[in-house]
Amino acid sequence: MQFVTTLLPCLIEAVDKSIEANAEQVTALDQAIGDGDHVINLQRGIKALAAQSGELAQLDWPKAWQKIGMTMMMTVGGASGSLFGTLFIAMSKAAQSAGFVSGADQVLNLEGFANIFSDGVEAVKHRGKSDVGEKTMLDVLIPVAASLRKDAVDTIGLAEVLANVAMVAIRGMESTKAMLATKGRASFLEERSLGHIDAGAKTSQLIICALVSVLEDRLTAPS
Repeated sequence: MQFVTTLLPCLIEAVDKSIEANAEQVTALDQAIGDGDHVINLQRGIKALAAQSGELAQLDWPKAWQKIGMTMMMTVGGASGSLFGTLFIAMSKAAQSAGFVSGADQVLNLEGFANIFSDGVEAVKHRGKSDVGEKTMLDVLIPVAASLRKDAVDTIGLAEVLANVAMVAIRGMESTKAMLATKGRASFLEERSLGHIDAGAKTSQLIICALVSVLEDRLTAPS
């Protein structure tokens, strides 16, 4: 299976459907320890990306990630827009540094993507001044980045790589329930933030699992 930007419309559509299907649950999570508007803000950005999906499919990876990042920053707003935007813009810069500058038919391999994604996650850590264990989206993103790097070195099959990514994302999301929030509005609740899954971790997990599902379907589709 080739990882090309022409997959982006299908990937964006899958993310849109997943967030929509889980919007009520995520809103309840966010209302418990946050502002309650995380899903509404995120959906605004996803709808904007859906409107641009045809254009994105014609770009190379660095330009596509740059456009995704800028769109998220401009349409989502708040901390989520800044952090998701930072993720993709940093991935764009990392891809350019790695030499991904050809047309939309350029293929990414696992090792290349693992390194690019890891650079994006590092930028999110720096932007949010946060790390794993602080009840944020990083409790999903950091373990997923580590899983991709490990699997790229181990050179296992793509089906196993995708299964591992989904498992790690779910495990990371679930781990936030027992964490004390130290960032954002939830941090003001102190011990009352315990026992609640972080909404940003939940949507990050939903996004990653939606992407994995599309790629798994492509992997098993008849040629």
